Order: sequence, then structure tokens, then C-alpha cells
Amino acid sequence: MQLPKEAELLRIFIGESDRLDGKPLYEAIVEIARREGLAGATVLRGTLGFGANSRIHTAKVLRLSEDLPMVIEIVDAPEKISAFLGLLDGIVKEGLITLEKVRVLAYRQNPK
Repeated sequence: MQLPKEAELLRIFIGESDRLDGKPLYEAIVEIARREGLAGATVLRGTLGFGANSRIHTAKVLRLSEDLPMVIEIVDAPEKISAFLGLLDGIVKEGLITLEKVRVLAYRQNPK
């Protein structure tokens, strides 16, 4: 797969406890991205944050949270990101989605 030098970075901010059909939403999003042929996806777990309701979510031992911030990042061609955004409309019920232009400096695959 070849990524264009000018691509888009899609960031999806959700909670760790968000679900889709009983499965963690971040896992469902990555699986859908893979099924749709996107170049790749990375899930990052935040250790501290807050969202629209201003409630603090933290990984501190004394204040255990079962709903840490999760960020899914996907980089691909603008047309593929745009098509994927349409799929997210029906599954992300609460959260934040951002989109920005990025310049791809390297995208390497191991030859099989």
C-alpha cells in the first residue's frame, strides 16, 4: 500500500468504557478500519483527561478510573478518510473527532 505524501490524520477521542455491541468501541473502530482497507490505525490510552462533561478520568492508583481516555489515530489518503468518517457517524455516540492535513515522510512495509 502506498500512502500519498499529502494525507490526513484522523483522531477519534472516546472513553475506554464505550462499547459497540458489547465490544470495546476502540477495538471495533480498528477492526472496521482494517476491513475498509485503511493504511493502519493506532490506539493510545490516555492517563489523564476530561471531556464534554468535565469529569476527570485518571489512571492514578488512588483514583481508579475504568473510563480512561482512548485516542485512535489513522493516517490515510483524504478520500479514504472521508469515506471512513461516514461509517463513524453511526457508531461514535459520544466523543471528539478531529481531522488535519499531514505530510507523510515515510511509510515502510516489510516485503513478504
